[in-house]
Amino acid sequence: MNTLTILILIFFFFPVFLIPIFKKIDIPAWKTLVPMLNYWEWNKLNGKPFWWFLLLFVPFINIFMVFLMIVETAKAFQKYGLGEQALAVLFPYVYLIYLGVNENQKFLTPDERPNIKKSVVREWTDAIIFAVVAATIIRTFIFEAYTIPTSSMEKSLLVGDFLFVSKVAYGPKVPNTPIAFPFVHHTLPLTQFTKSYLEWIKLPYYRFPGFGNVERYDAVVFNYPSGDTVALQRQNEDYYQIVRDEGRSAVWRKYDVVARPVDKRENYIKRCMAVPGDTLQIINKQVFIDGQKAFNPENMQFQYIVTPAGKEFSQREMAVLLNNYNIDEGYAVIPGRFTAKIEMNEDGLPVVVYPVRAPSGQIYYQSGWQSARQFYFPLSVEKAEALRKNPRIKSVKIELEKAGEVNQRVFPHDPDHFNWNHDNFGPLVIPKAGVTVELNSSNIALYRKIIDAYESNDLEEKDGKIFINGKEVNSYTFKQNYYWLMGDNRDNSLDSRFWGFVPNDHVVGKAVFVWLSLDKNKGLFDGKIRWNKCFRTVQ
Repeated sequence: MNTLTILILIFFFFPVFLIPIFKKIDIPAWKTLVPMLNYWEWNKLNGKPFWWFLLLFVPFINIFMVFLMIVETAKAFQKYGLGEQALAVLFPYVYLIYLGVNENQKFLTPDERPNIKKSVVREWTDAIIFAVVAATIIRTFIFEAYTIPTSSMEKSLLVGDFLFVSKVAYGPKVPNTPIAFPFVHHTLPLTQFTKSYLEWIKLPYYRFPGFGNVERYDAVVFNYPSGDTVALQRQNEDYYQIVRDEGRSAVWRKYDVVARPVDKRENYIKRCMAVPGDTLQIINKQVFIDGQKAFNPENMQFQYIVTPAGKEFSQREMAVLLNNYNIDEGYAVIPGRFTAKIEMNEDGLPVVVYPVRAPSGQIYYQSGWQSARQFYFPLSVEKAEALRKNPRIKSVKIELEKAGEVNQRVFPHDPDHFNWNHDNFGPLVIPKAGVTVELNSSNIALYRKIIDAYESNDLEEKDGKIFINGKEVNSYTFKQNYYWLMGDNRDNSLDSRFWGFVPNDHVVGKAVFVWLSLDKNKGLFDGKIRWNKCFRTVQ
């Protein structure tokens, strides 16, 4: 029996727990077993209008309505206290039966029920609870507000963009962890690492029908696949890459490592460049799908090496350059020392942030302006061409990893069989549900995580042979669809090129509308709000 069938049965036959109450007030018990009739009778005994009954059959709103019906039934038994009503909502399967079988619990008809005057505190408490429950249902099943924290989608989506993400575009998911602190993701407010959710109850994956499927070039919000395991002190980094860099034993010794359910992994936003069944290849930064050039988003950026002509840039000159060419980030190459990130200080001037080792050996970061002979900037092709015409610029060269140069940080992290890098990658066929692929020691790196982690099999590799759930195999059939997602700021985006496929059960929704855009480098009265970027659809 699939999850949808179970949910439908639970909903339509939920009033079966009202049998003792029906009996107590002389309603035939068999009516609790007839879908729709059972809710009609329940609505009548609560004395509610017809539109309440109709709302019980509006998807997602009906969840909220059932909670309200439970509270109204508790009131019918003179349970007016907030604690009593909370018990009824949290444990309805027990509480409703208790009200029916306990002879001391008296049912009052709608005409007999007193008009209870609530205190100001109770009025506010009820209003807050109502708002929290309603907002939770909306953000879980309809749409949710997100903000763009990093520059991986520049200039399509900017750092500081606040956007709405449609959950109904692809169909909302049932939360894996339904018991959680409202309006936060995985960590409690005012804490560093404390979980905001309980794992006592875990629900299986199910996605309700949506208005469509993920399409090529959609801006998609998803749960970060490599976020299944997290080193808490470095939770914005890929745990698996940290392990590859430092070794598993060192990572577990130095950091607090935890596992997270799918719905509590970091939310990322990238552009879908390939859908199930597509053959993807990257040649000199250009993405090809099934042998054809893929769509390049307007103002898509790549990393360029910029060398000044003549004397080095002063701090003021660099501020003017960044402002004139709308460059939001970059790195300065300090001769013979280090490469440091460029940031803006409180005065709106660029500084470089670089590590300094204290006498104690501890590393701390210091900022200030440093002379530099080279810079790395993310630029669109048009902006790079404009910079080349600037007399203060000697050269603007795109940074490129050539075909055949192995980048071990690139998926599938198997340089013996795949000599790929982030500029020259593939060809690679995106897995599709129901499609069978051959498995061998040469290609298992592509599918290892799919088989073991995403599709919950026991995968073993012994003496060049592959075993799934204890059985030797030479092929595998995918259970779900997968997608290939990349940032528009191509050389400053940790995306599928580094951690692989995005499973369908990790897809959250579609970015559809930017309602506010704030520039983090400017003050409130100095252009903080980017008015020309507000109230726009996501392309």
